[in-house]
Amino acid sequence: MFTTEMIFGVVLTAVPILLSLSVHEFAHARTALAFGDPTAKAMGRCTLNPLAHLDPIGTLAIMLIGFGWARPVPINPANLHPRRLGNIAVSAAGPLSNLAIAAVCAGILHILGATGATIDNRAGASLAVIDVVVFVLMYTGLINLALMAFNLLPLFPLDGHHIGREMLPWHRQGPYMRWQLQYGRWVLLGALFIPRLLGPMGRSLNVLGWYFGRVVFPLFGMMMSDRALVLVTNALDKLHGFSPLFR
Repeated sequence: MFTTEMIFGVVLTAVPILLSLSVHEFAHARTALAFGDPTAKAMGRCTLNPLAHLDPIGTLAIMLIGFGWARPVPINPANLHPRRLGNIAVSAAGPLSNLAIAAVCAGILHILGATGATIDNRAGASLAVIDVVVFVLMYTGLINLALMAFNLLPLFPLDGHHIGREMLPWHRQGPYMRWQLQYGRWVLLGALFIPRLLGPMGRSLNVLGWYFGRVVFPLFGMMMSDRALVLVTNALDKLHGFSPLFR
């Protein structure tokens, strides 16, 4: 049975993910068009409309487990000019769009902190608009840095494997792609799920957790001012008391 707290938590967390995935895919499509490939545009993917990018199962996964995906943007590398630079630019455009969103979120938090915005953390204080705004900005920034870091991993089918291929000499690209197509997705799935399936024993195998912990949080902390960090900390403390979803 859905409760108000569950709906509140889903809206605050799922909506930023869905919008961020849409921007990510739009960036791929628009960059491909800039380099001469109209394939994505012809298929209606050169838009910020989330409905054009969302995958039904990926969207359901976001709602249920907080992790999901969008439909990949179709690209015809033969249309890209220059081809190698175009491939790198198209692949990097998605992660760079996520970095840009995170920077905007950090900038807004900095402005809020600099203009004297505060979080009322007194016992019994009701939830205010500023509390929700700060949380959404913080969460959106972090999730976009996580999307950037995740997609830059050099494993099929992530963006990073395309970038890695184009950085290699031509004669190395064939063996590289054969390995990626045969093993890349399984290495990725193993890194995602094996630590969770093993429970406490899998903590030492949580390579992705180690990676995110050394990229996402430090980078977002570097983007924010001290006042912005205070706002975020106070908002998390307040939401911690407001709903068990944030505990």
